[in-house]
Amino acid sequence: MESDKYFHLIKTELEKLPDYVNEYYLGTNHSVTTTYQYLTEIRRFMDWLRASGVSKALTNQEIPTSDLEHLSRSDVMLYIDYLQHTTNAQGRVNSPTSVNRSINSLRSLFKFLTVTADNNHGEPYFDRNVMLKIDSLNNTKTLNYRAHALASHMYRGQMKFDFINFIQNEYAHKCDKRVLPGFEMNRERDIAIIALILGTGVRVSEAANLNLADLNWQQAMLDVTRKGGQRDSVPIAPWSMEYIKTYAAIRAERYQAHKKDQAFFLTLYHGETRRMTTNSIEKMVKKYSTAFGHPLTPHKLRHTLASELYGITKDQVLVSQQLGQKGTSATDLYTHVDQQQQRAALDEISQERN
Repeated sequence: MESDKYFHLIKTELEKLPDYVNEYYLGTNHSVTTTYQYLTEIRRFMDWLRASGVSKALTNQEIPTSDLEHLSRSDVMLYIDYLQHTTNAQGRVNSPTSVNRSINSLRSLFKFLTVTADNNHGEPYFDRNVMLKIDSLNNTKTLNYRAHALASHMYRGQMKFDFINFIQNEYAHKCDKRVLPGFEMNRERDIAIIALILGTGVRVSEAANLNLADLNWQQAMLDVTRKGGQRDSVPIAPWSMEYIKTYAAIRAERYQAHKKDQAFFLTLYHGETRRMTTNSIEKMVKKYSTAFGHPLTPHKLRHTLASELYGITKDQVLVSQQLGQKGTSATDLYTHVDQQQQRAALDEISQERN
């Protein structure tokens, strides 16, 4: 399971952090991916506390809660400024989204330390929460700008069918002949994964963690485990079912699956049947979409479904339910993706002058 990899990474992070962060981990209800990201951000913050001299501890494990209790707003703002001028693994300066993720992780930790935690005296570790004085960074791009950029990285309408047709009928003639056997082996599976994401809007991790029992073939419904472990059930677009069924028909024989192999999307690694990982799916989508001439990520496939669904229904609640989101704020962007209504209104204004 993909989650097993993250649990190992989480364990490694926790070994570098104080006991109260371990307590925080046990008291959180985030998804494993979010938990891992938050712990890496907390570790990075503690690295900075020591490097900048704010904490005199020799290791992160030794940083006392009193160092966090007495942090000033200016201390945290210095850290945020540090993040804004630090490059990431790709050599780019951290984006507002990346910085906000770090802010959110610290908010989560400080809320635990000041509200949720129950130490030996039945009280939280301390009362003063400096993170209540810290605002998230504003994204300087308008919804229209972000929507226009997003629209150029989606496969809406006929384009999604052209993409699937490209994988099915054209990719074999364009790929390196050395990878052709692997492509022929996995073609039905890869198309099914792409069709599933385009037909349901599930996250790439949710697709990777899909089990055989999660598919209701008669009702064309998909049971899915969302962030935080909540179970959800969503309908599957009828057009995508044929590709999913095609893969299901060859799954057991092609990947030497037995009853114990409950993962729906499988791979063979050195003759061993395994579950497809999130990372493998991301690489697969990038490979095909790059060859297609319009590189994108699985997350953009999810955006495609959300945008098309909103375009038909004009219902943000319905879109958020399909995507497994708790509110509609994250779907605001999709109301701006299709700017035809704006153009029509501008045309009408122009015509009134005549």
